[in-house]
Amino acid sequence: MNASPKAFLLICVAAGALIAPQAIAQTVAPKPVNERAGTDAVGIGDIIVTAQKRSERLSDVPLSVAAATGPQLVKAGVVTAADLGKIVTGFTYQPSNYGPPVFSLRGIGFFDNTLAASPTVSVYVDQIPLPYLAMVGGATLDLERVEVLKGPQGTLFGQNATGGAINFIAAKPTAALSAGGSLEYARFGQFNAEGYISGSLSGTLQARLSGRTEQGGAWQRSTTRPGDKLGDRDFTTGRLLLDWDPSSAVHLELSVNGWVDKSETQAAQYLAYAATVPPPIGGTAQAAPIQAEPVPGENPRLANWDADTNLRRDSSFYQFALTGQFDLSDSVTMNTITAYSHLKEFSPYDADGTSFQNMYDTVIGKIDTFNQEVRFSGKLLNDKLSWMLGGNYAYSNSVDHSFLDFIASNAGVGPFRYTHIVNIDDVVSNAYAVFGGLDYKLTETLLAQVSARYTDQKQKGSGCLADGGNGTIATAFSVLSTAPFSAGQCVTFANTDPTDFPPFTPLGGLVHKTLSENNTSWRVNLSWKPNSDVHLYVNVTKGYKSGSFPRLPDVFQSIYAPVPQESVLAYETGFKVSALNRTLDLSGAVFYYDYKDKQILGYLQVPLFGNLPALVTIPKSHVTGGELNANWRPVNGLTINGGVTYVDAKVNHDLANAALYNTRDPNGQNINIQGYRFPITARWQASGGIDYGFPVSESLTADFGANLTYRSSTPATFGGGSQYILPAYTLVDLRAGIGSENARWHLQVWGRNIFNKFYLTNAAHVIDTITRTTGRPATYGATLSFKY
Repeated sequence: MNASPKAFLLICVAAGALIAPQAIAQTVAPKPVNERAGTDAVGIGDIIVTAQKRSERLSDVPLSVAAATGPQLVKAGVVTAADLGKIVTGFTYQPSNYGPPVFSLRGIGFFDNTLAASPTVSVYVDQIPLPYLAMVGGATLDLERVEVLKGPQGTLFGQNATGGAINFIAAKPTAALSAGGSLEYARFGQFNAEGYISGSLSGTLQARLSGRTEQGGAWQRSTTRPGDKLGDRDFTTGRLLLDWDPSSAVHLELSVNGWVDKSETQAAQYLAYAATVPPPIGGTAQAAPIQAEPVPGENPRLANWDADTNLRRDSSFYQFALTGQFDLSDSVTMNTITAYSHLKEFSPYDADGTSFQNMYDTVIGKIDTFNQEVRFSGKLLNDKLSWMLGGNYAYSNSVDHSFLDFIASNAGVGPFRYTHIVNIDDVVSNAYAVFGGLDYKLTETLLAQVSARYTDQKQKGSGCLADGGNGTIATAFSVLSTAPFSAGQCVTFANTDPTDFPPFTPLGGLVHKTLSENNTSWRVNLSWKPNSDVHLYVNVTKGYKSGSFPRLPDVFQSIYAPVPQESVLAYETGFKVSALNRTLDLSGAVFYYDYKDKQILGYLQVPLFGNLPALVTIPKSHVTGGELNANWRPVNGLTINGGVTYVDAKVNHDLANAALYNTRDPNGQNINIQGYRFPITARWQASGGIDYGFPVSESLTADFGANLTYRSSTPATFGGGSQYILPAYTLVDLRAGIGSENARWHLQVWGRNIFNKFYLTNAAHVIDTITRTTGRPATYGATLSFKY
C-alpha cells in the first residue's frame, strides 16, 4: 500500500471519529419509520430497504448501501442501469466489444464476451434474480427505489456477487385507482413514452401495469459516409404486477415482465492498424484499406462501420416470477421465490471501427433460467435473536453462437484464407445452495451477525470452432488434418498440446468439459448503535464467483478449458451518522479485499489466430480503498449530496511464483503483470448533485438541479501503451422544471453532458485495428410527466 491510499483511509477514519462524538451528543428522538420516506421531510437513513432480505431503515443496515427513490432516479436522469454511476459512487458501467455490458463496484467487475458470463455484480428486481447482465434491460422501469450493496454479498444473494448486488424495487400496486406517465423528446430525434395504471381488482387483489418505449436518437455519424447514421434506440419494456392477500397471513406477488430490443449497436472509433498476425504468415488483403481509414479525432459522434450493414438487434426477454410471504406463526415467516426467465439474443457488432469488413460479429443465442428459493426467518429470546435459514436451486441453459465474417491477417492457413467461422459455446449449469444467518443483540446498542452459504455447482460446457457454411475454414484446416473437413462441420482438433506439429487429428464434433465446484461463503459483522443517529460497524466477508468457460477459437480441444472460481476475503469498517438535527447524513467506509484466482480479461496467443482477448486467472491480487458520502438538507426544499470513492486495485507482487503472472498485452508483447493496476478501474470516482424546489404561486412550484460525475484516468487493458489509456473526465448535467402544486403535472427541460465532454468507455485491439468506444455527446431535451 503506498502513501496515497494510507492517507485517504486515515482521513476517512478521522472524519468518522470526529463526527460520531458530535452526533452522539446531539441525540434526538427517532422519527417513525415510513415506507414512503425519501422526501425532504426525512433523512436518507429513513428510507426503508431490504438489503438483508428484511425491511429496515437504511441507517440500520451494517453494510455500505447506496439507495435512491424513484423520483430521485428520474430527476438524475437514471433511465437504464448504466446510468447508476450518476448517483452511486464506485459504480462503473462498461460496454464490451461484442457481448453483454459490464457492471463494476469498487473496481470489481467481470469482463467477458460470452453471453452467459456470470457477473461479479448481481442484479435483482424485488429480490428476483436476473442472473446474467444481458437480461437487465428493463430493470429500471417504474421503480419505487434502487438499493446498491457494495462489497461481497454471497451469503444472502449467492455467489457471483463478489463486487456487490443491485436490487431494483418496482413500484407496487395500490388500493386506490391511480395512473400516470411521461412523454420525452430529446436531441437526435429520440422520443420516449412511459405510463402506468394501478388499482384494486377485488378486495384482496391489486394490480399495476406499466410500460415504456424508447424510439429514435441515432447519434453516431460515419467518417466516410456523412449521411449514414447509427445509434437508433428501439426498445420497449413492460411489467404486470399482481398482489394477492387471500388472508392476513399470506401475501403473494406475481410479476410478468419482459422487453424487446431492436436498437442499433454502437460502432467503435478507429485509432490505428495493428495486424494480429503480421506478414509473411498473416494475410495482407486488409492492410491497405484499413490504413486508408480516417481517424475521427476527439469527436464522440464520429465512428465507422461497414456500408449497407444492419446493426439492429433482434433480442427479447421475458420472466414469470411468483413470490410469497407466509406467516406460519407470530414469530416465524416463510418466504418463497419462484422464477423462470428466457432471453433470446440476436446482436450484430462491427467493432473494428472501419468501413472495411475486418470483423463483423453476430451473436445468436438464448438463455433459459429457473430459480427456486425458500427461506424461513423468525425471532427468539424476546426478540434478541433473529434467525434465517433457507435453500436455493438455480438452473441455466445457455446457447451462445458467435458468427464472424471477416477479412483479416489471422484468417488463413498459408494461401488458404477463410472468411466465415462460428464459435460455439453452450453451457448447462445446476447449482444448489443452503444458507442461514443469526443476528444477536449483545446489548441494546451492540449487535453481532453471522451468516453463511454453501454452494455446489456443476457446469457442463460444449463448444467448438466450426465452419460457417461456406467451406472456407474447412478447406484451410483440411490442409493441417489427417482427414478432410466439410462445410458446416466442427473443425476443432483432438490434440491437447498446441506445440504439436501437423497433421492433426480431427475431434469429430463438440468438445465436452465439466466444471464442478463448491464453496462456503460467510460473513461476520459487529455493529454498534449508541443512539438512533450513529451507527458504526466492522465486518469480514468471504465470497466466491463461479468459474467460466471462455469464448475463443477452439483450434485444439485443450483451448476450451474453463477458468476456476475466484475467491475474495474482504475486510470493511464503516460509519453512518445523522447530524445537525438530522438534516445531514454522513456515511463512510474503508475496505481491503484479498483476492485469489481473480478472473479478468487479458490476452492469449491462440494457434493460427494470434493474440486474442481471453480470460486469464491472476493468482493473487488486492483492492484497497475507501469512500465518503454526504446528504445535506440545510433548508426546506434544498438537498445537496455528494460522494467520493478511492480504489487501488492491483495485482500482487509474488516473486516466488513470478511465472504465473506472465501474459500478453493487447499488442501481443509478453508482459509480467505483477504490480499492474486492474483495467477499467479508476482510482478516484466522485459524484454529486443539488436539487432545489420552491413554490412560485399558490398553484405552481419550480425546481432546478445539477449532477456532476468524475472519473480519474484508468488503463483499459494490462499494458499496451498510451492508446489503451482512458483519460479522466468530468460530466455535468443540468435541469429545471415547473409543475403544479399538487404534483399532477411537471414539465422539465434538461441537458446531459452539457459541456460536450469527450470521454471514453473502452479501448481494445480488435483483430487488426486498435479501437476505442466513446461516451455519448451533449444531449438535451424536455420531459412532461403527469399523474392522476
